[in-house]
Amino acid sequence: MLNHLKKTTFALIGTGIVGERIINQILAHSTCEIVAVYDENSTRLQEIKSKYHLHSLNSLDELWALKPDWVYIGTPPNQHAPLTELAAKHGCHILSEKPLAHDVSAGEWMVDVTKEMNVQSAMHFPLMYSDAVQSMMAAVNDGSLGSIQRIELQTYFPHWPRLWQQNPWIASREQGGFIREVFPHYFQIMYRLFNHFSIQAFQTNYPENIELCETSTIAFGETNKGIPILINGQSGIAQEEVLSFKIYGTKKVMALKNWSELWEAEIDQEARRIEPTVKASTLFEECHSIMQNKEAYLVTFEEGLIVQKWIDQLLG
Repeated sequence: MLNHLKKTTFALIGTGIVGERIINQILAHSTCEIVAVYDENSTRLQEIKSKYHLHSLNSLDELWALKPDWVYIGTPPNQHAPLTELAAKHGCHILSEKPLAHDVSAGEWMVDVTKEMNVQSAMHFPLMYSDAVQSMMAAVNDGSLGSIQRIELQTYFPHWPRLWQQNPWIASREQGGFIREVFPHYFQIMYRLFNHFSIQAFQTNYPENIELCETSTIAFGETNKGIPILINGQSGIAQEEVLSFKIYGTKKVMALKNWSELWEAEIDQEARRIEPTVKASTLFEECHSIMQNKEAYLVTFEEGLIVQKWIDQLLG
């Protein structure tokens, strides 16, 4: 088969809520194919197998024997590093859920092993493939917002874990919490827009139960060009869920609200929701491009490690 007609193959480790979203995204691409799925939860695995008519596996050894182009790791963070090592040693490119790992040292190992085995790495940061985010980034980069004066991330959760996201680890101090689960998305955008930034002061609060994750955090920082950053996160409060990433400029203020809504305000005007002006590529188009020896817009493990360091700092 000619190379440009060959489908890019994926095997999935982890079929939770996000894993199922990945399945739907891959199935939407004619250039990509799911060759197998694996999950330690046999009930969930059977459910996914039946719903999407996919080939399921009983062991990871069966997965490596299939030699997929890409392996998606959609497991709790403490499993990312050992699974990355196995996948890399079997010559598979690796798409990992965020955060990169459960801590910086594990993340450093993931970067090292992918380099040593000469395999491609990518992070699942879906906002980077969002029309709204790419439009916001374009507006910052082309000067439409004017001089940037401040960056704010505000996240408020009436429930954590969120009601749709109940599982044994998402509320744990070791692996869960909204700092690990939500903040990486926005830190990645900040890094792409403003390069490195520093967290200069923070306070992260935890419940008395040492098994449970953080309940709040507030942090102050700045970019390497001195733009102030305010980060504020709180769970268990009496209001609706709010996610707001806002960039304040002298000409315009632009905000990404609740993942996908793009809002804009000008001097003396109320904020209004606007339509994105940029059509973004998809993550799986970019994964396919790599297999065609083309340039690709991917967030590598190296970038994931940079984000991991900020996450670890906030976690204390």
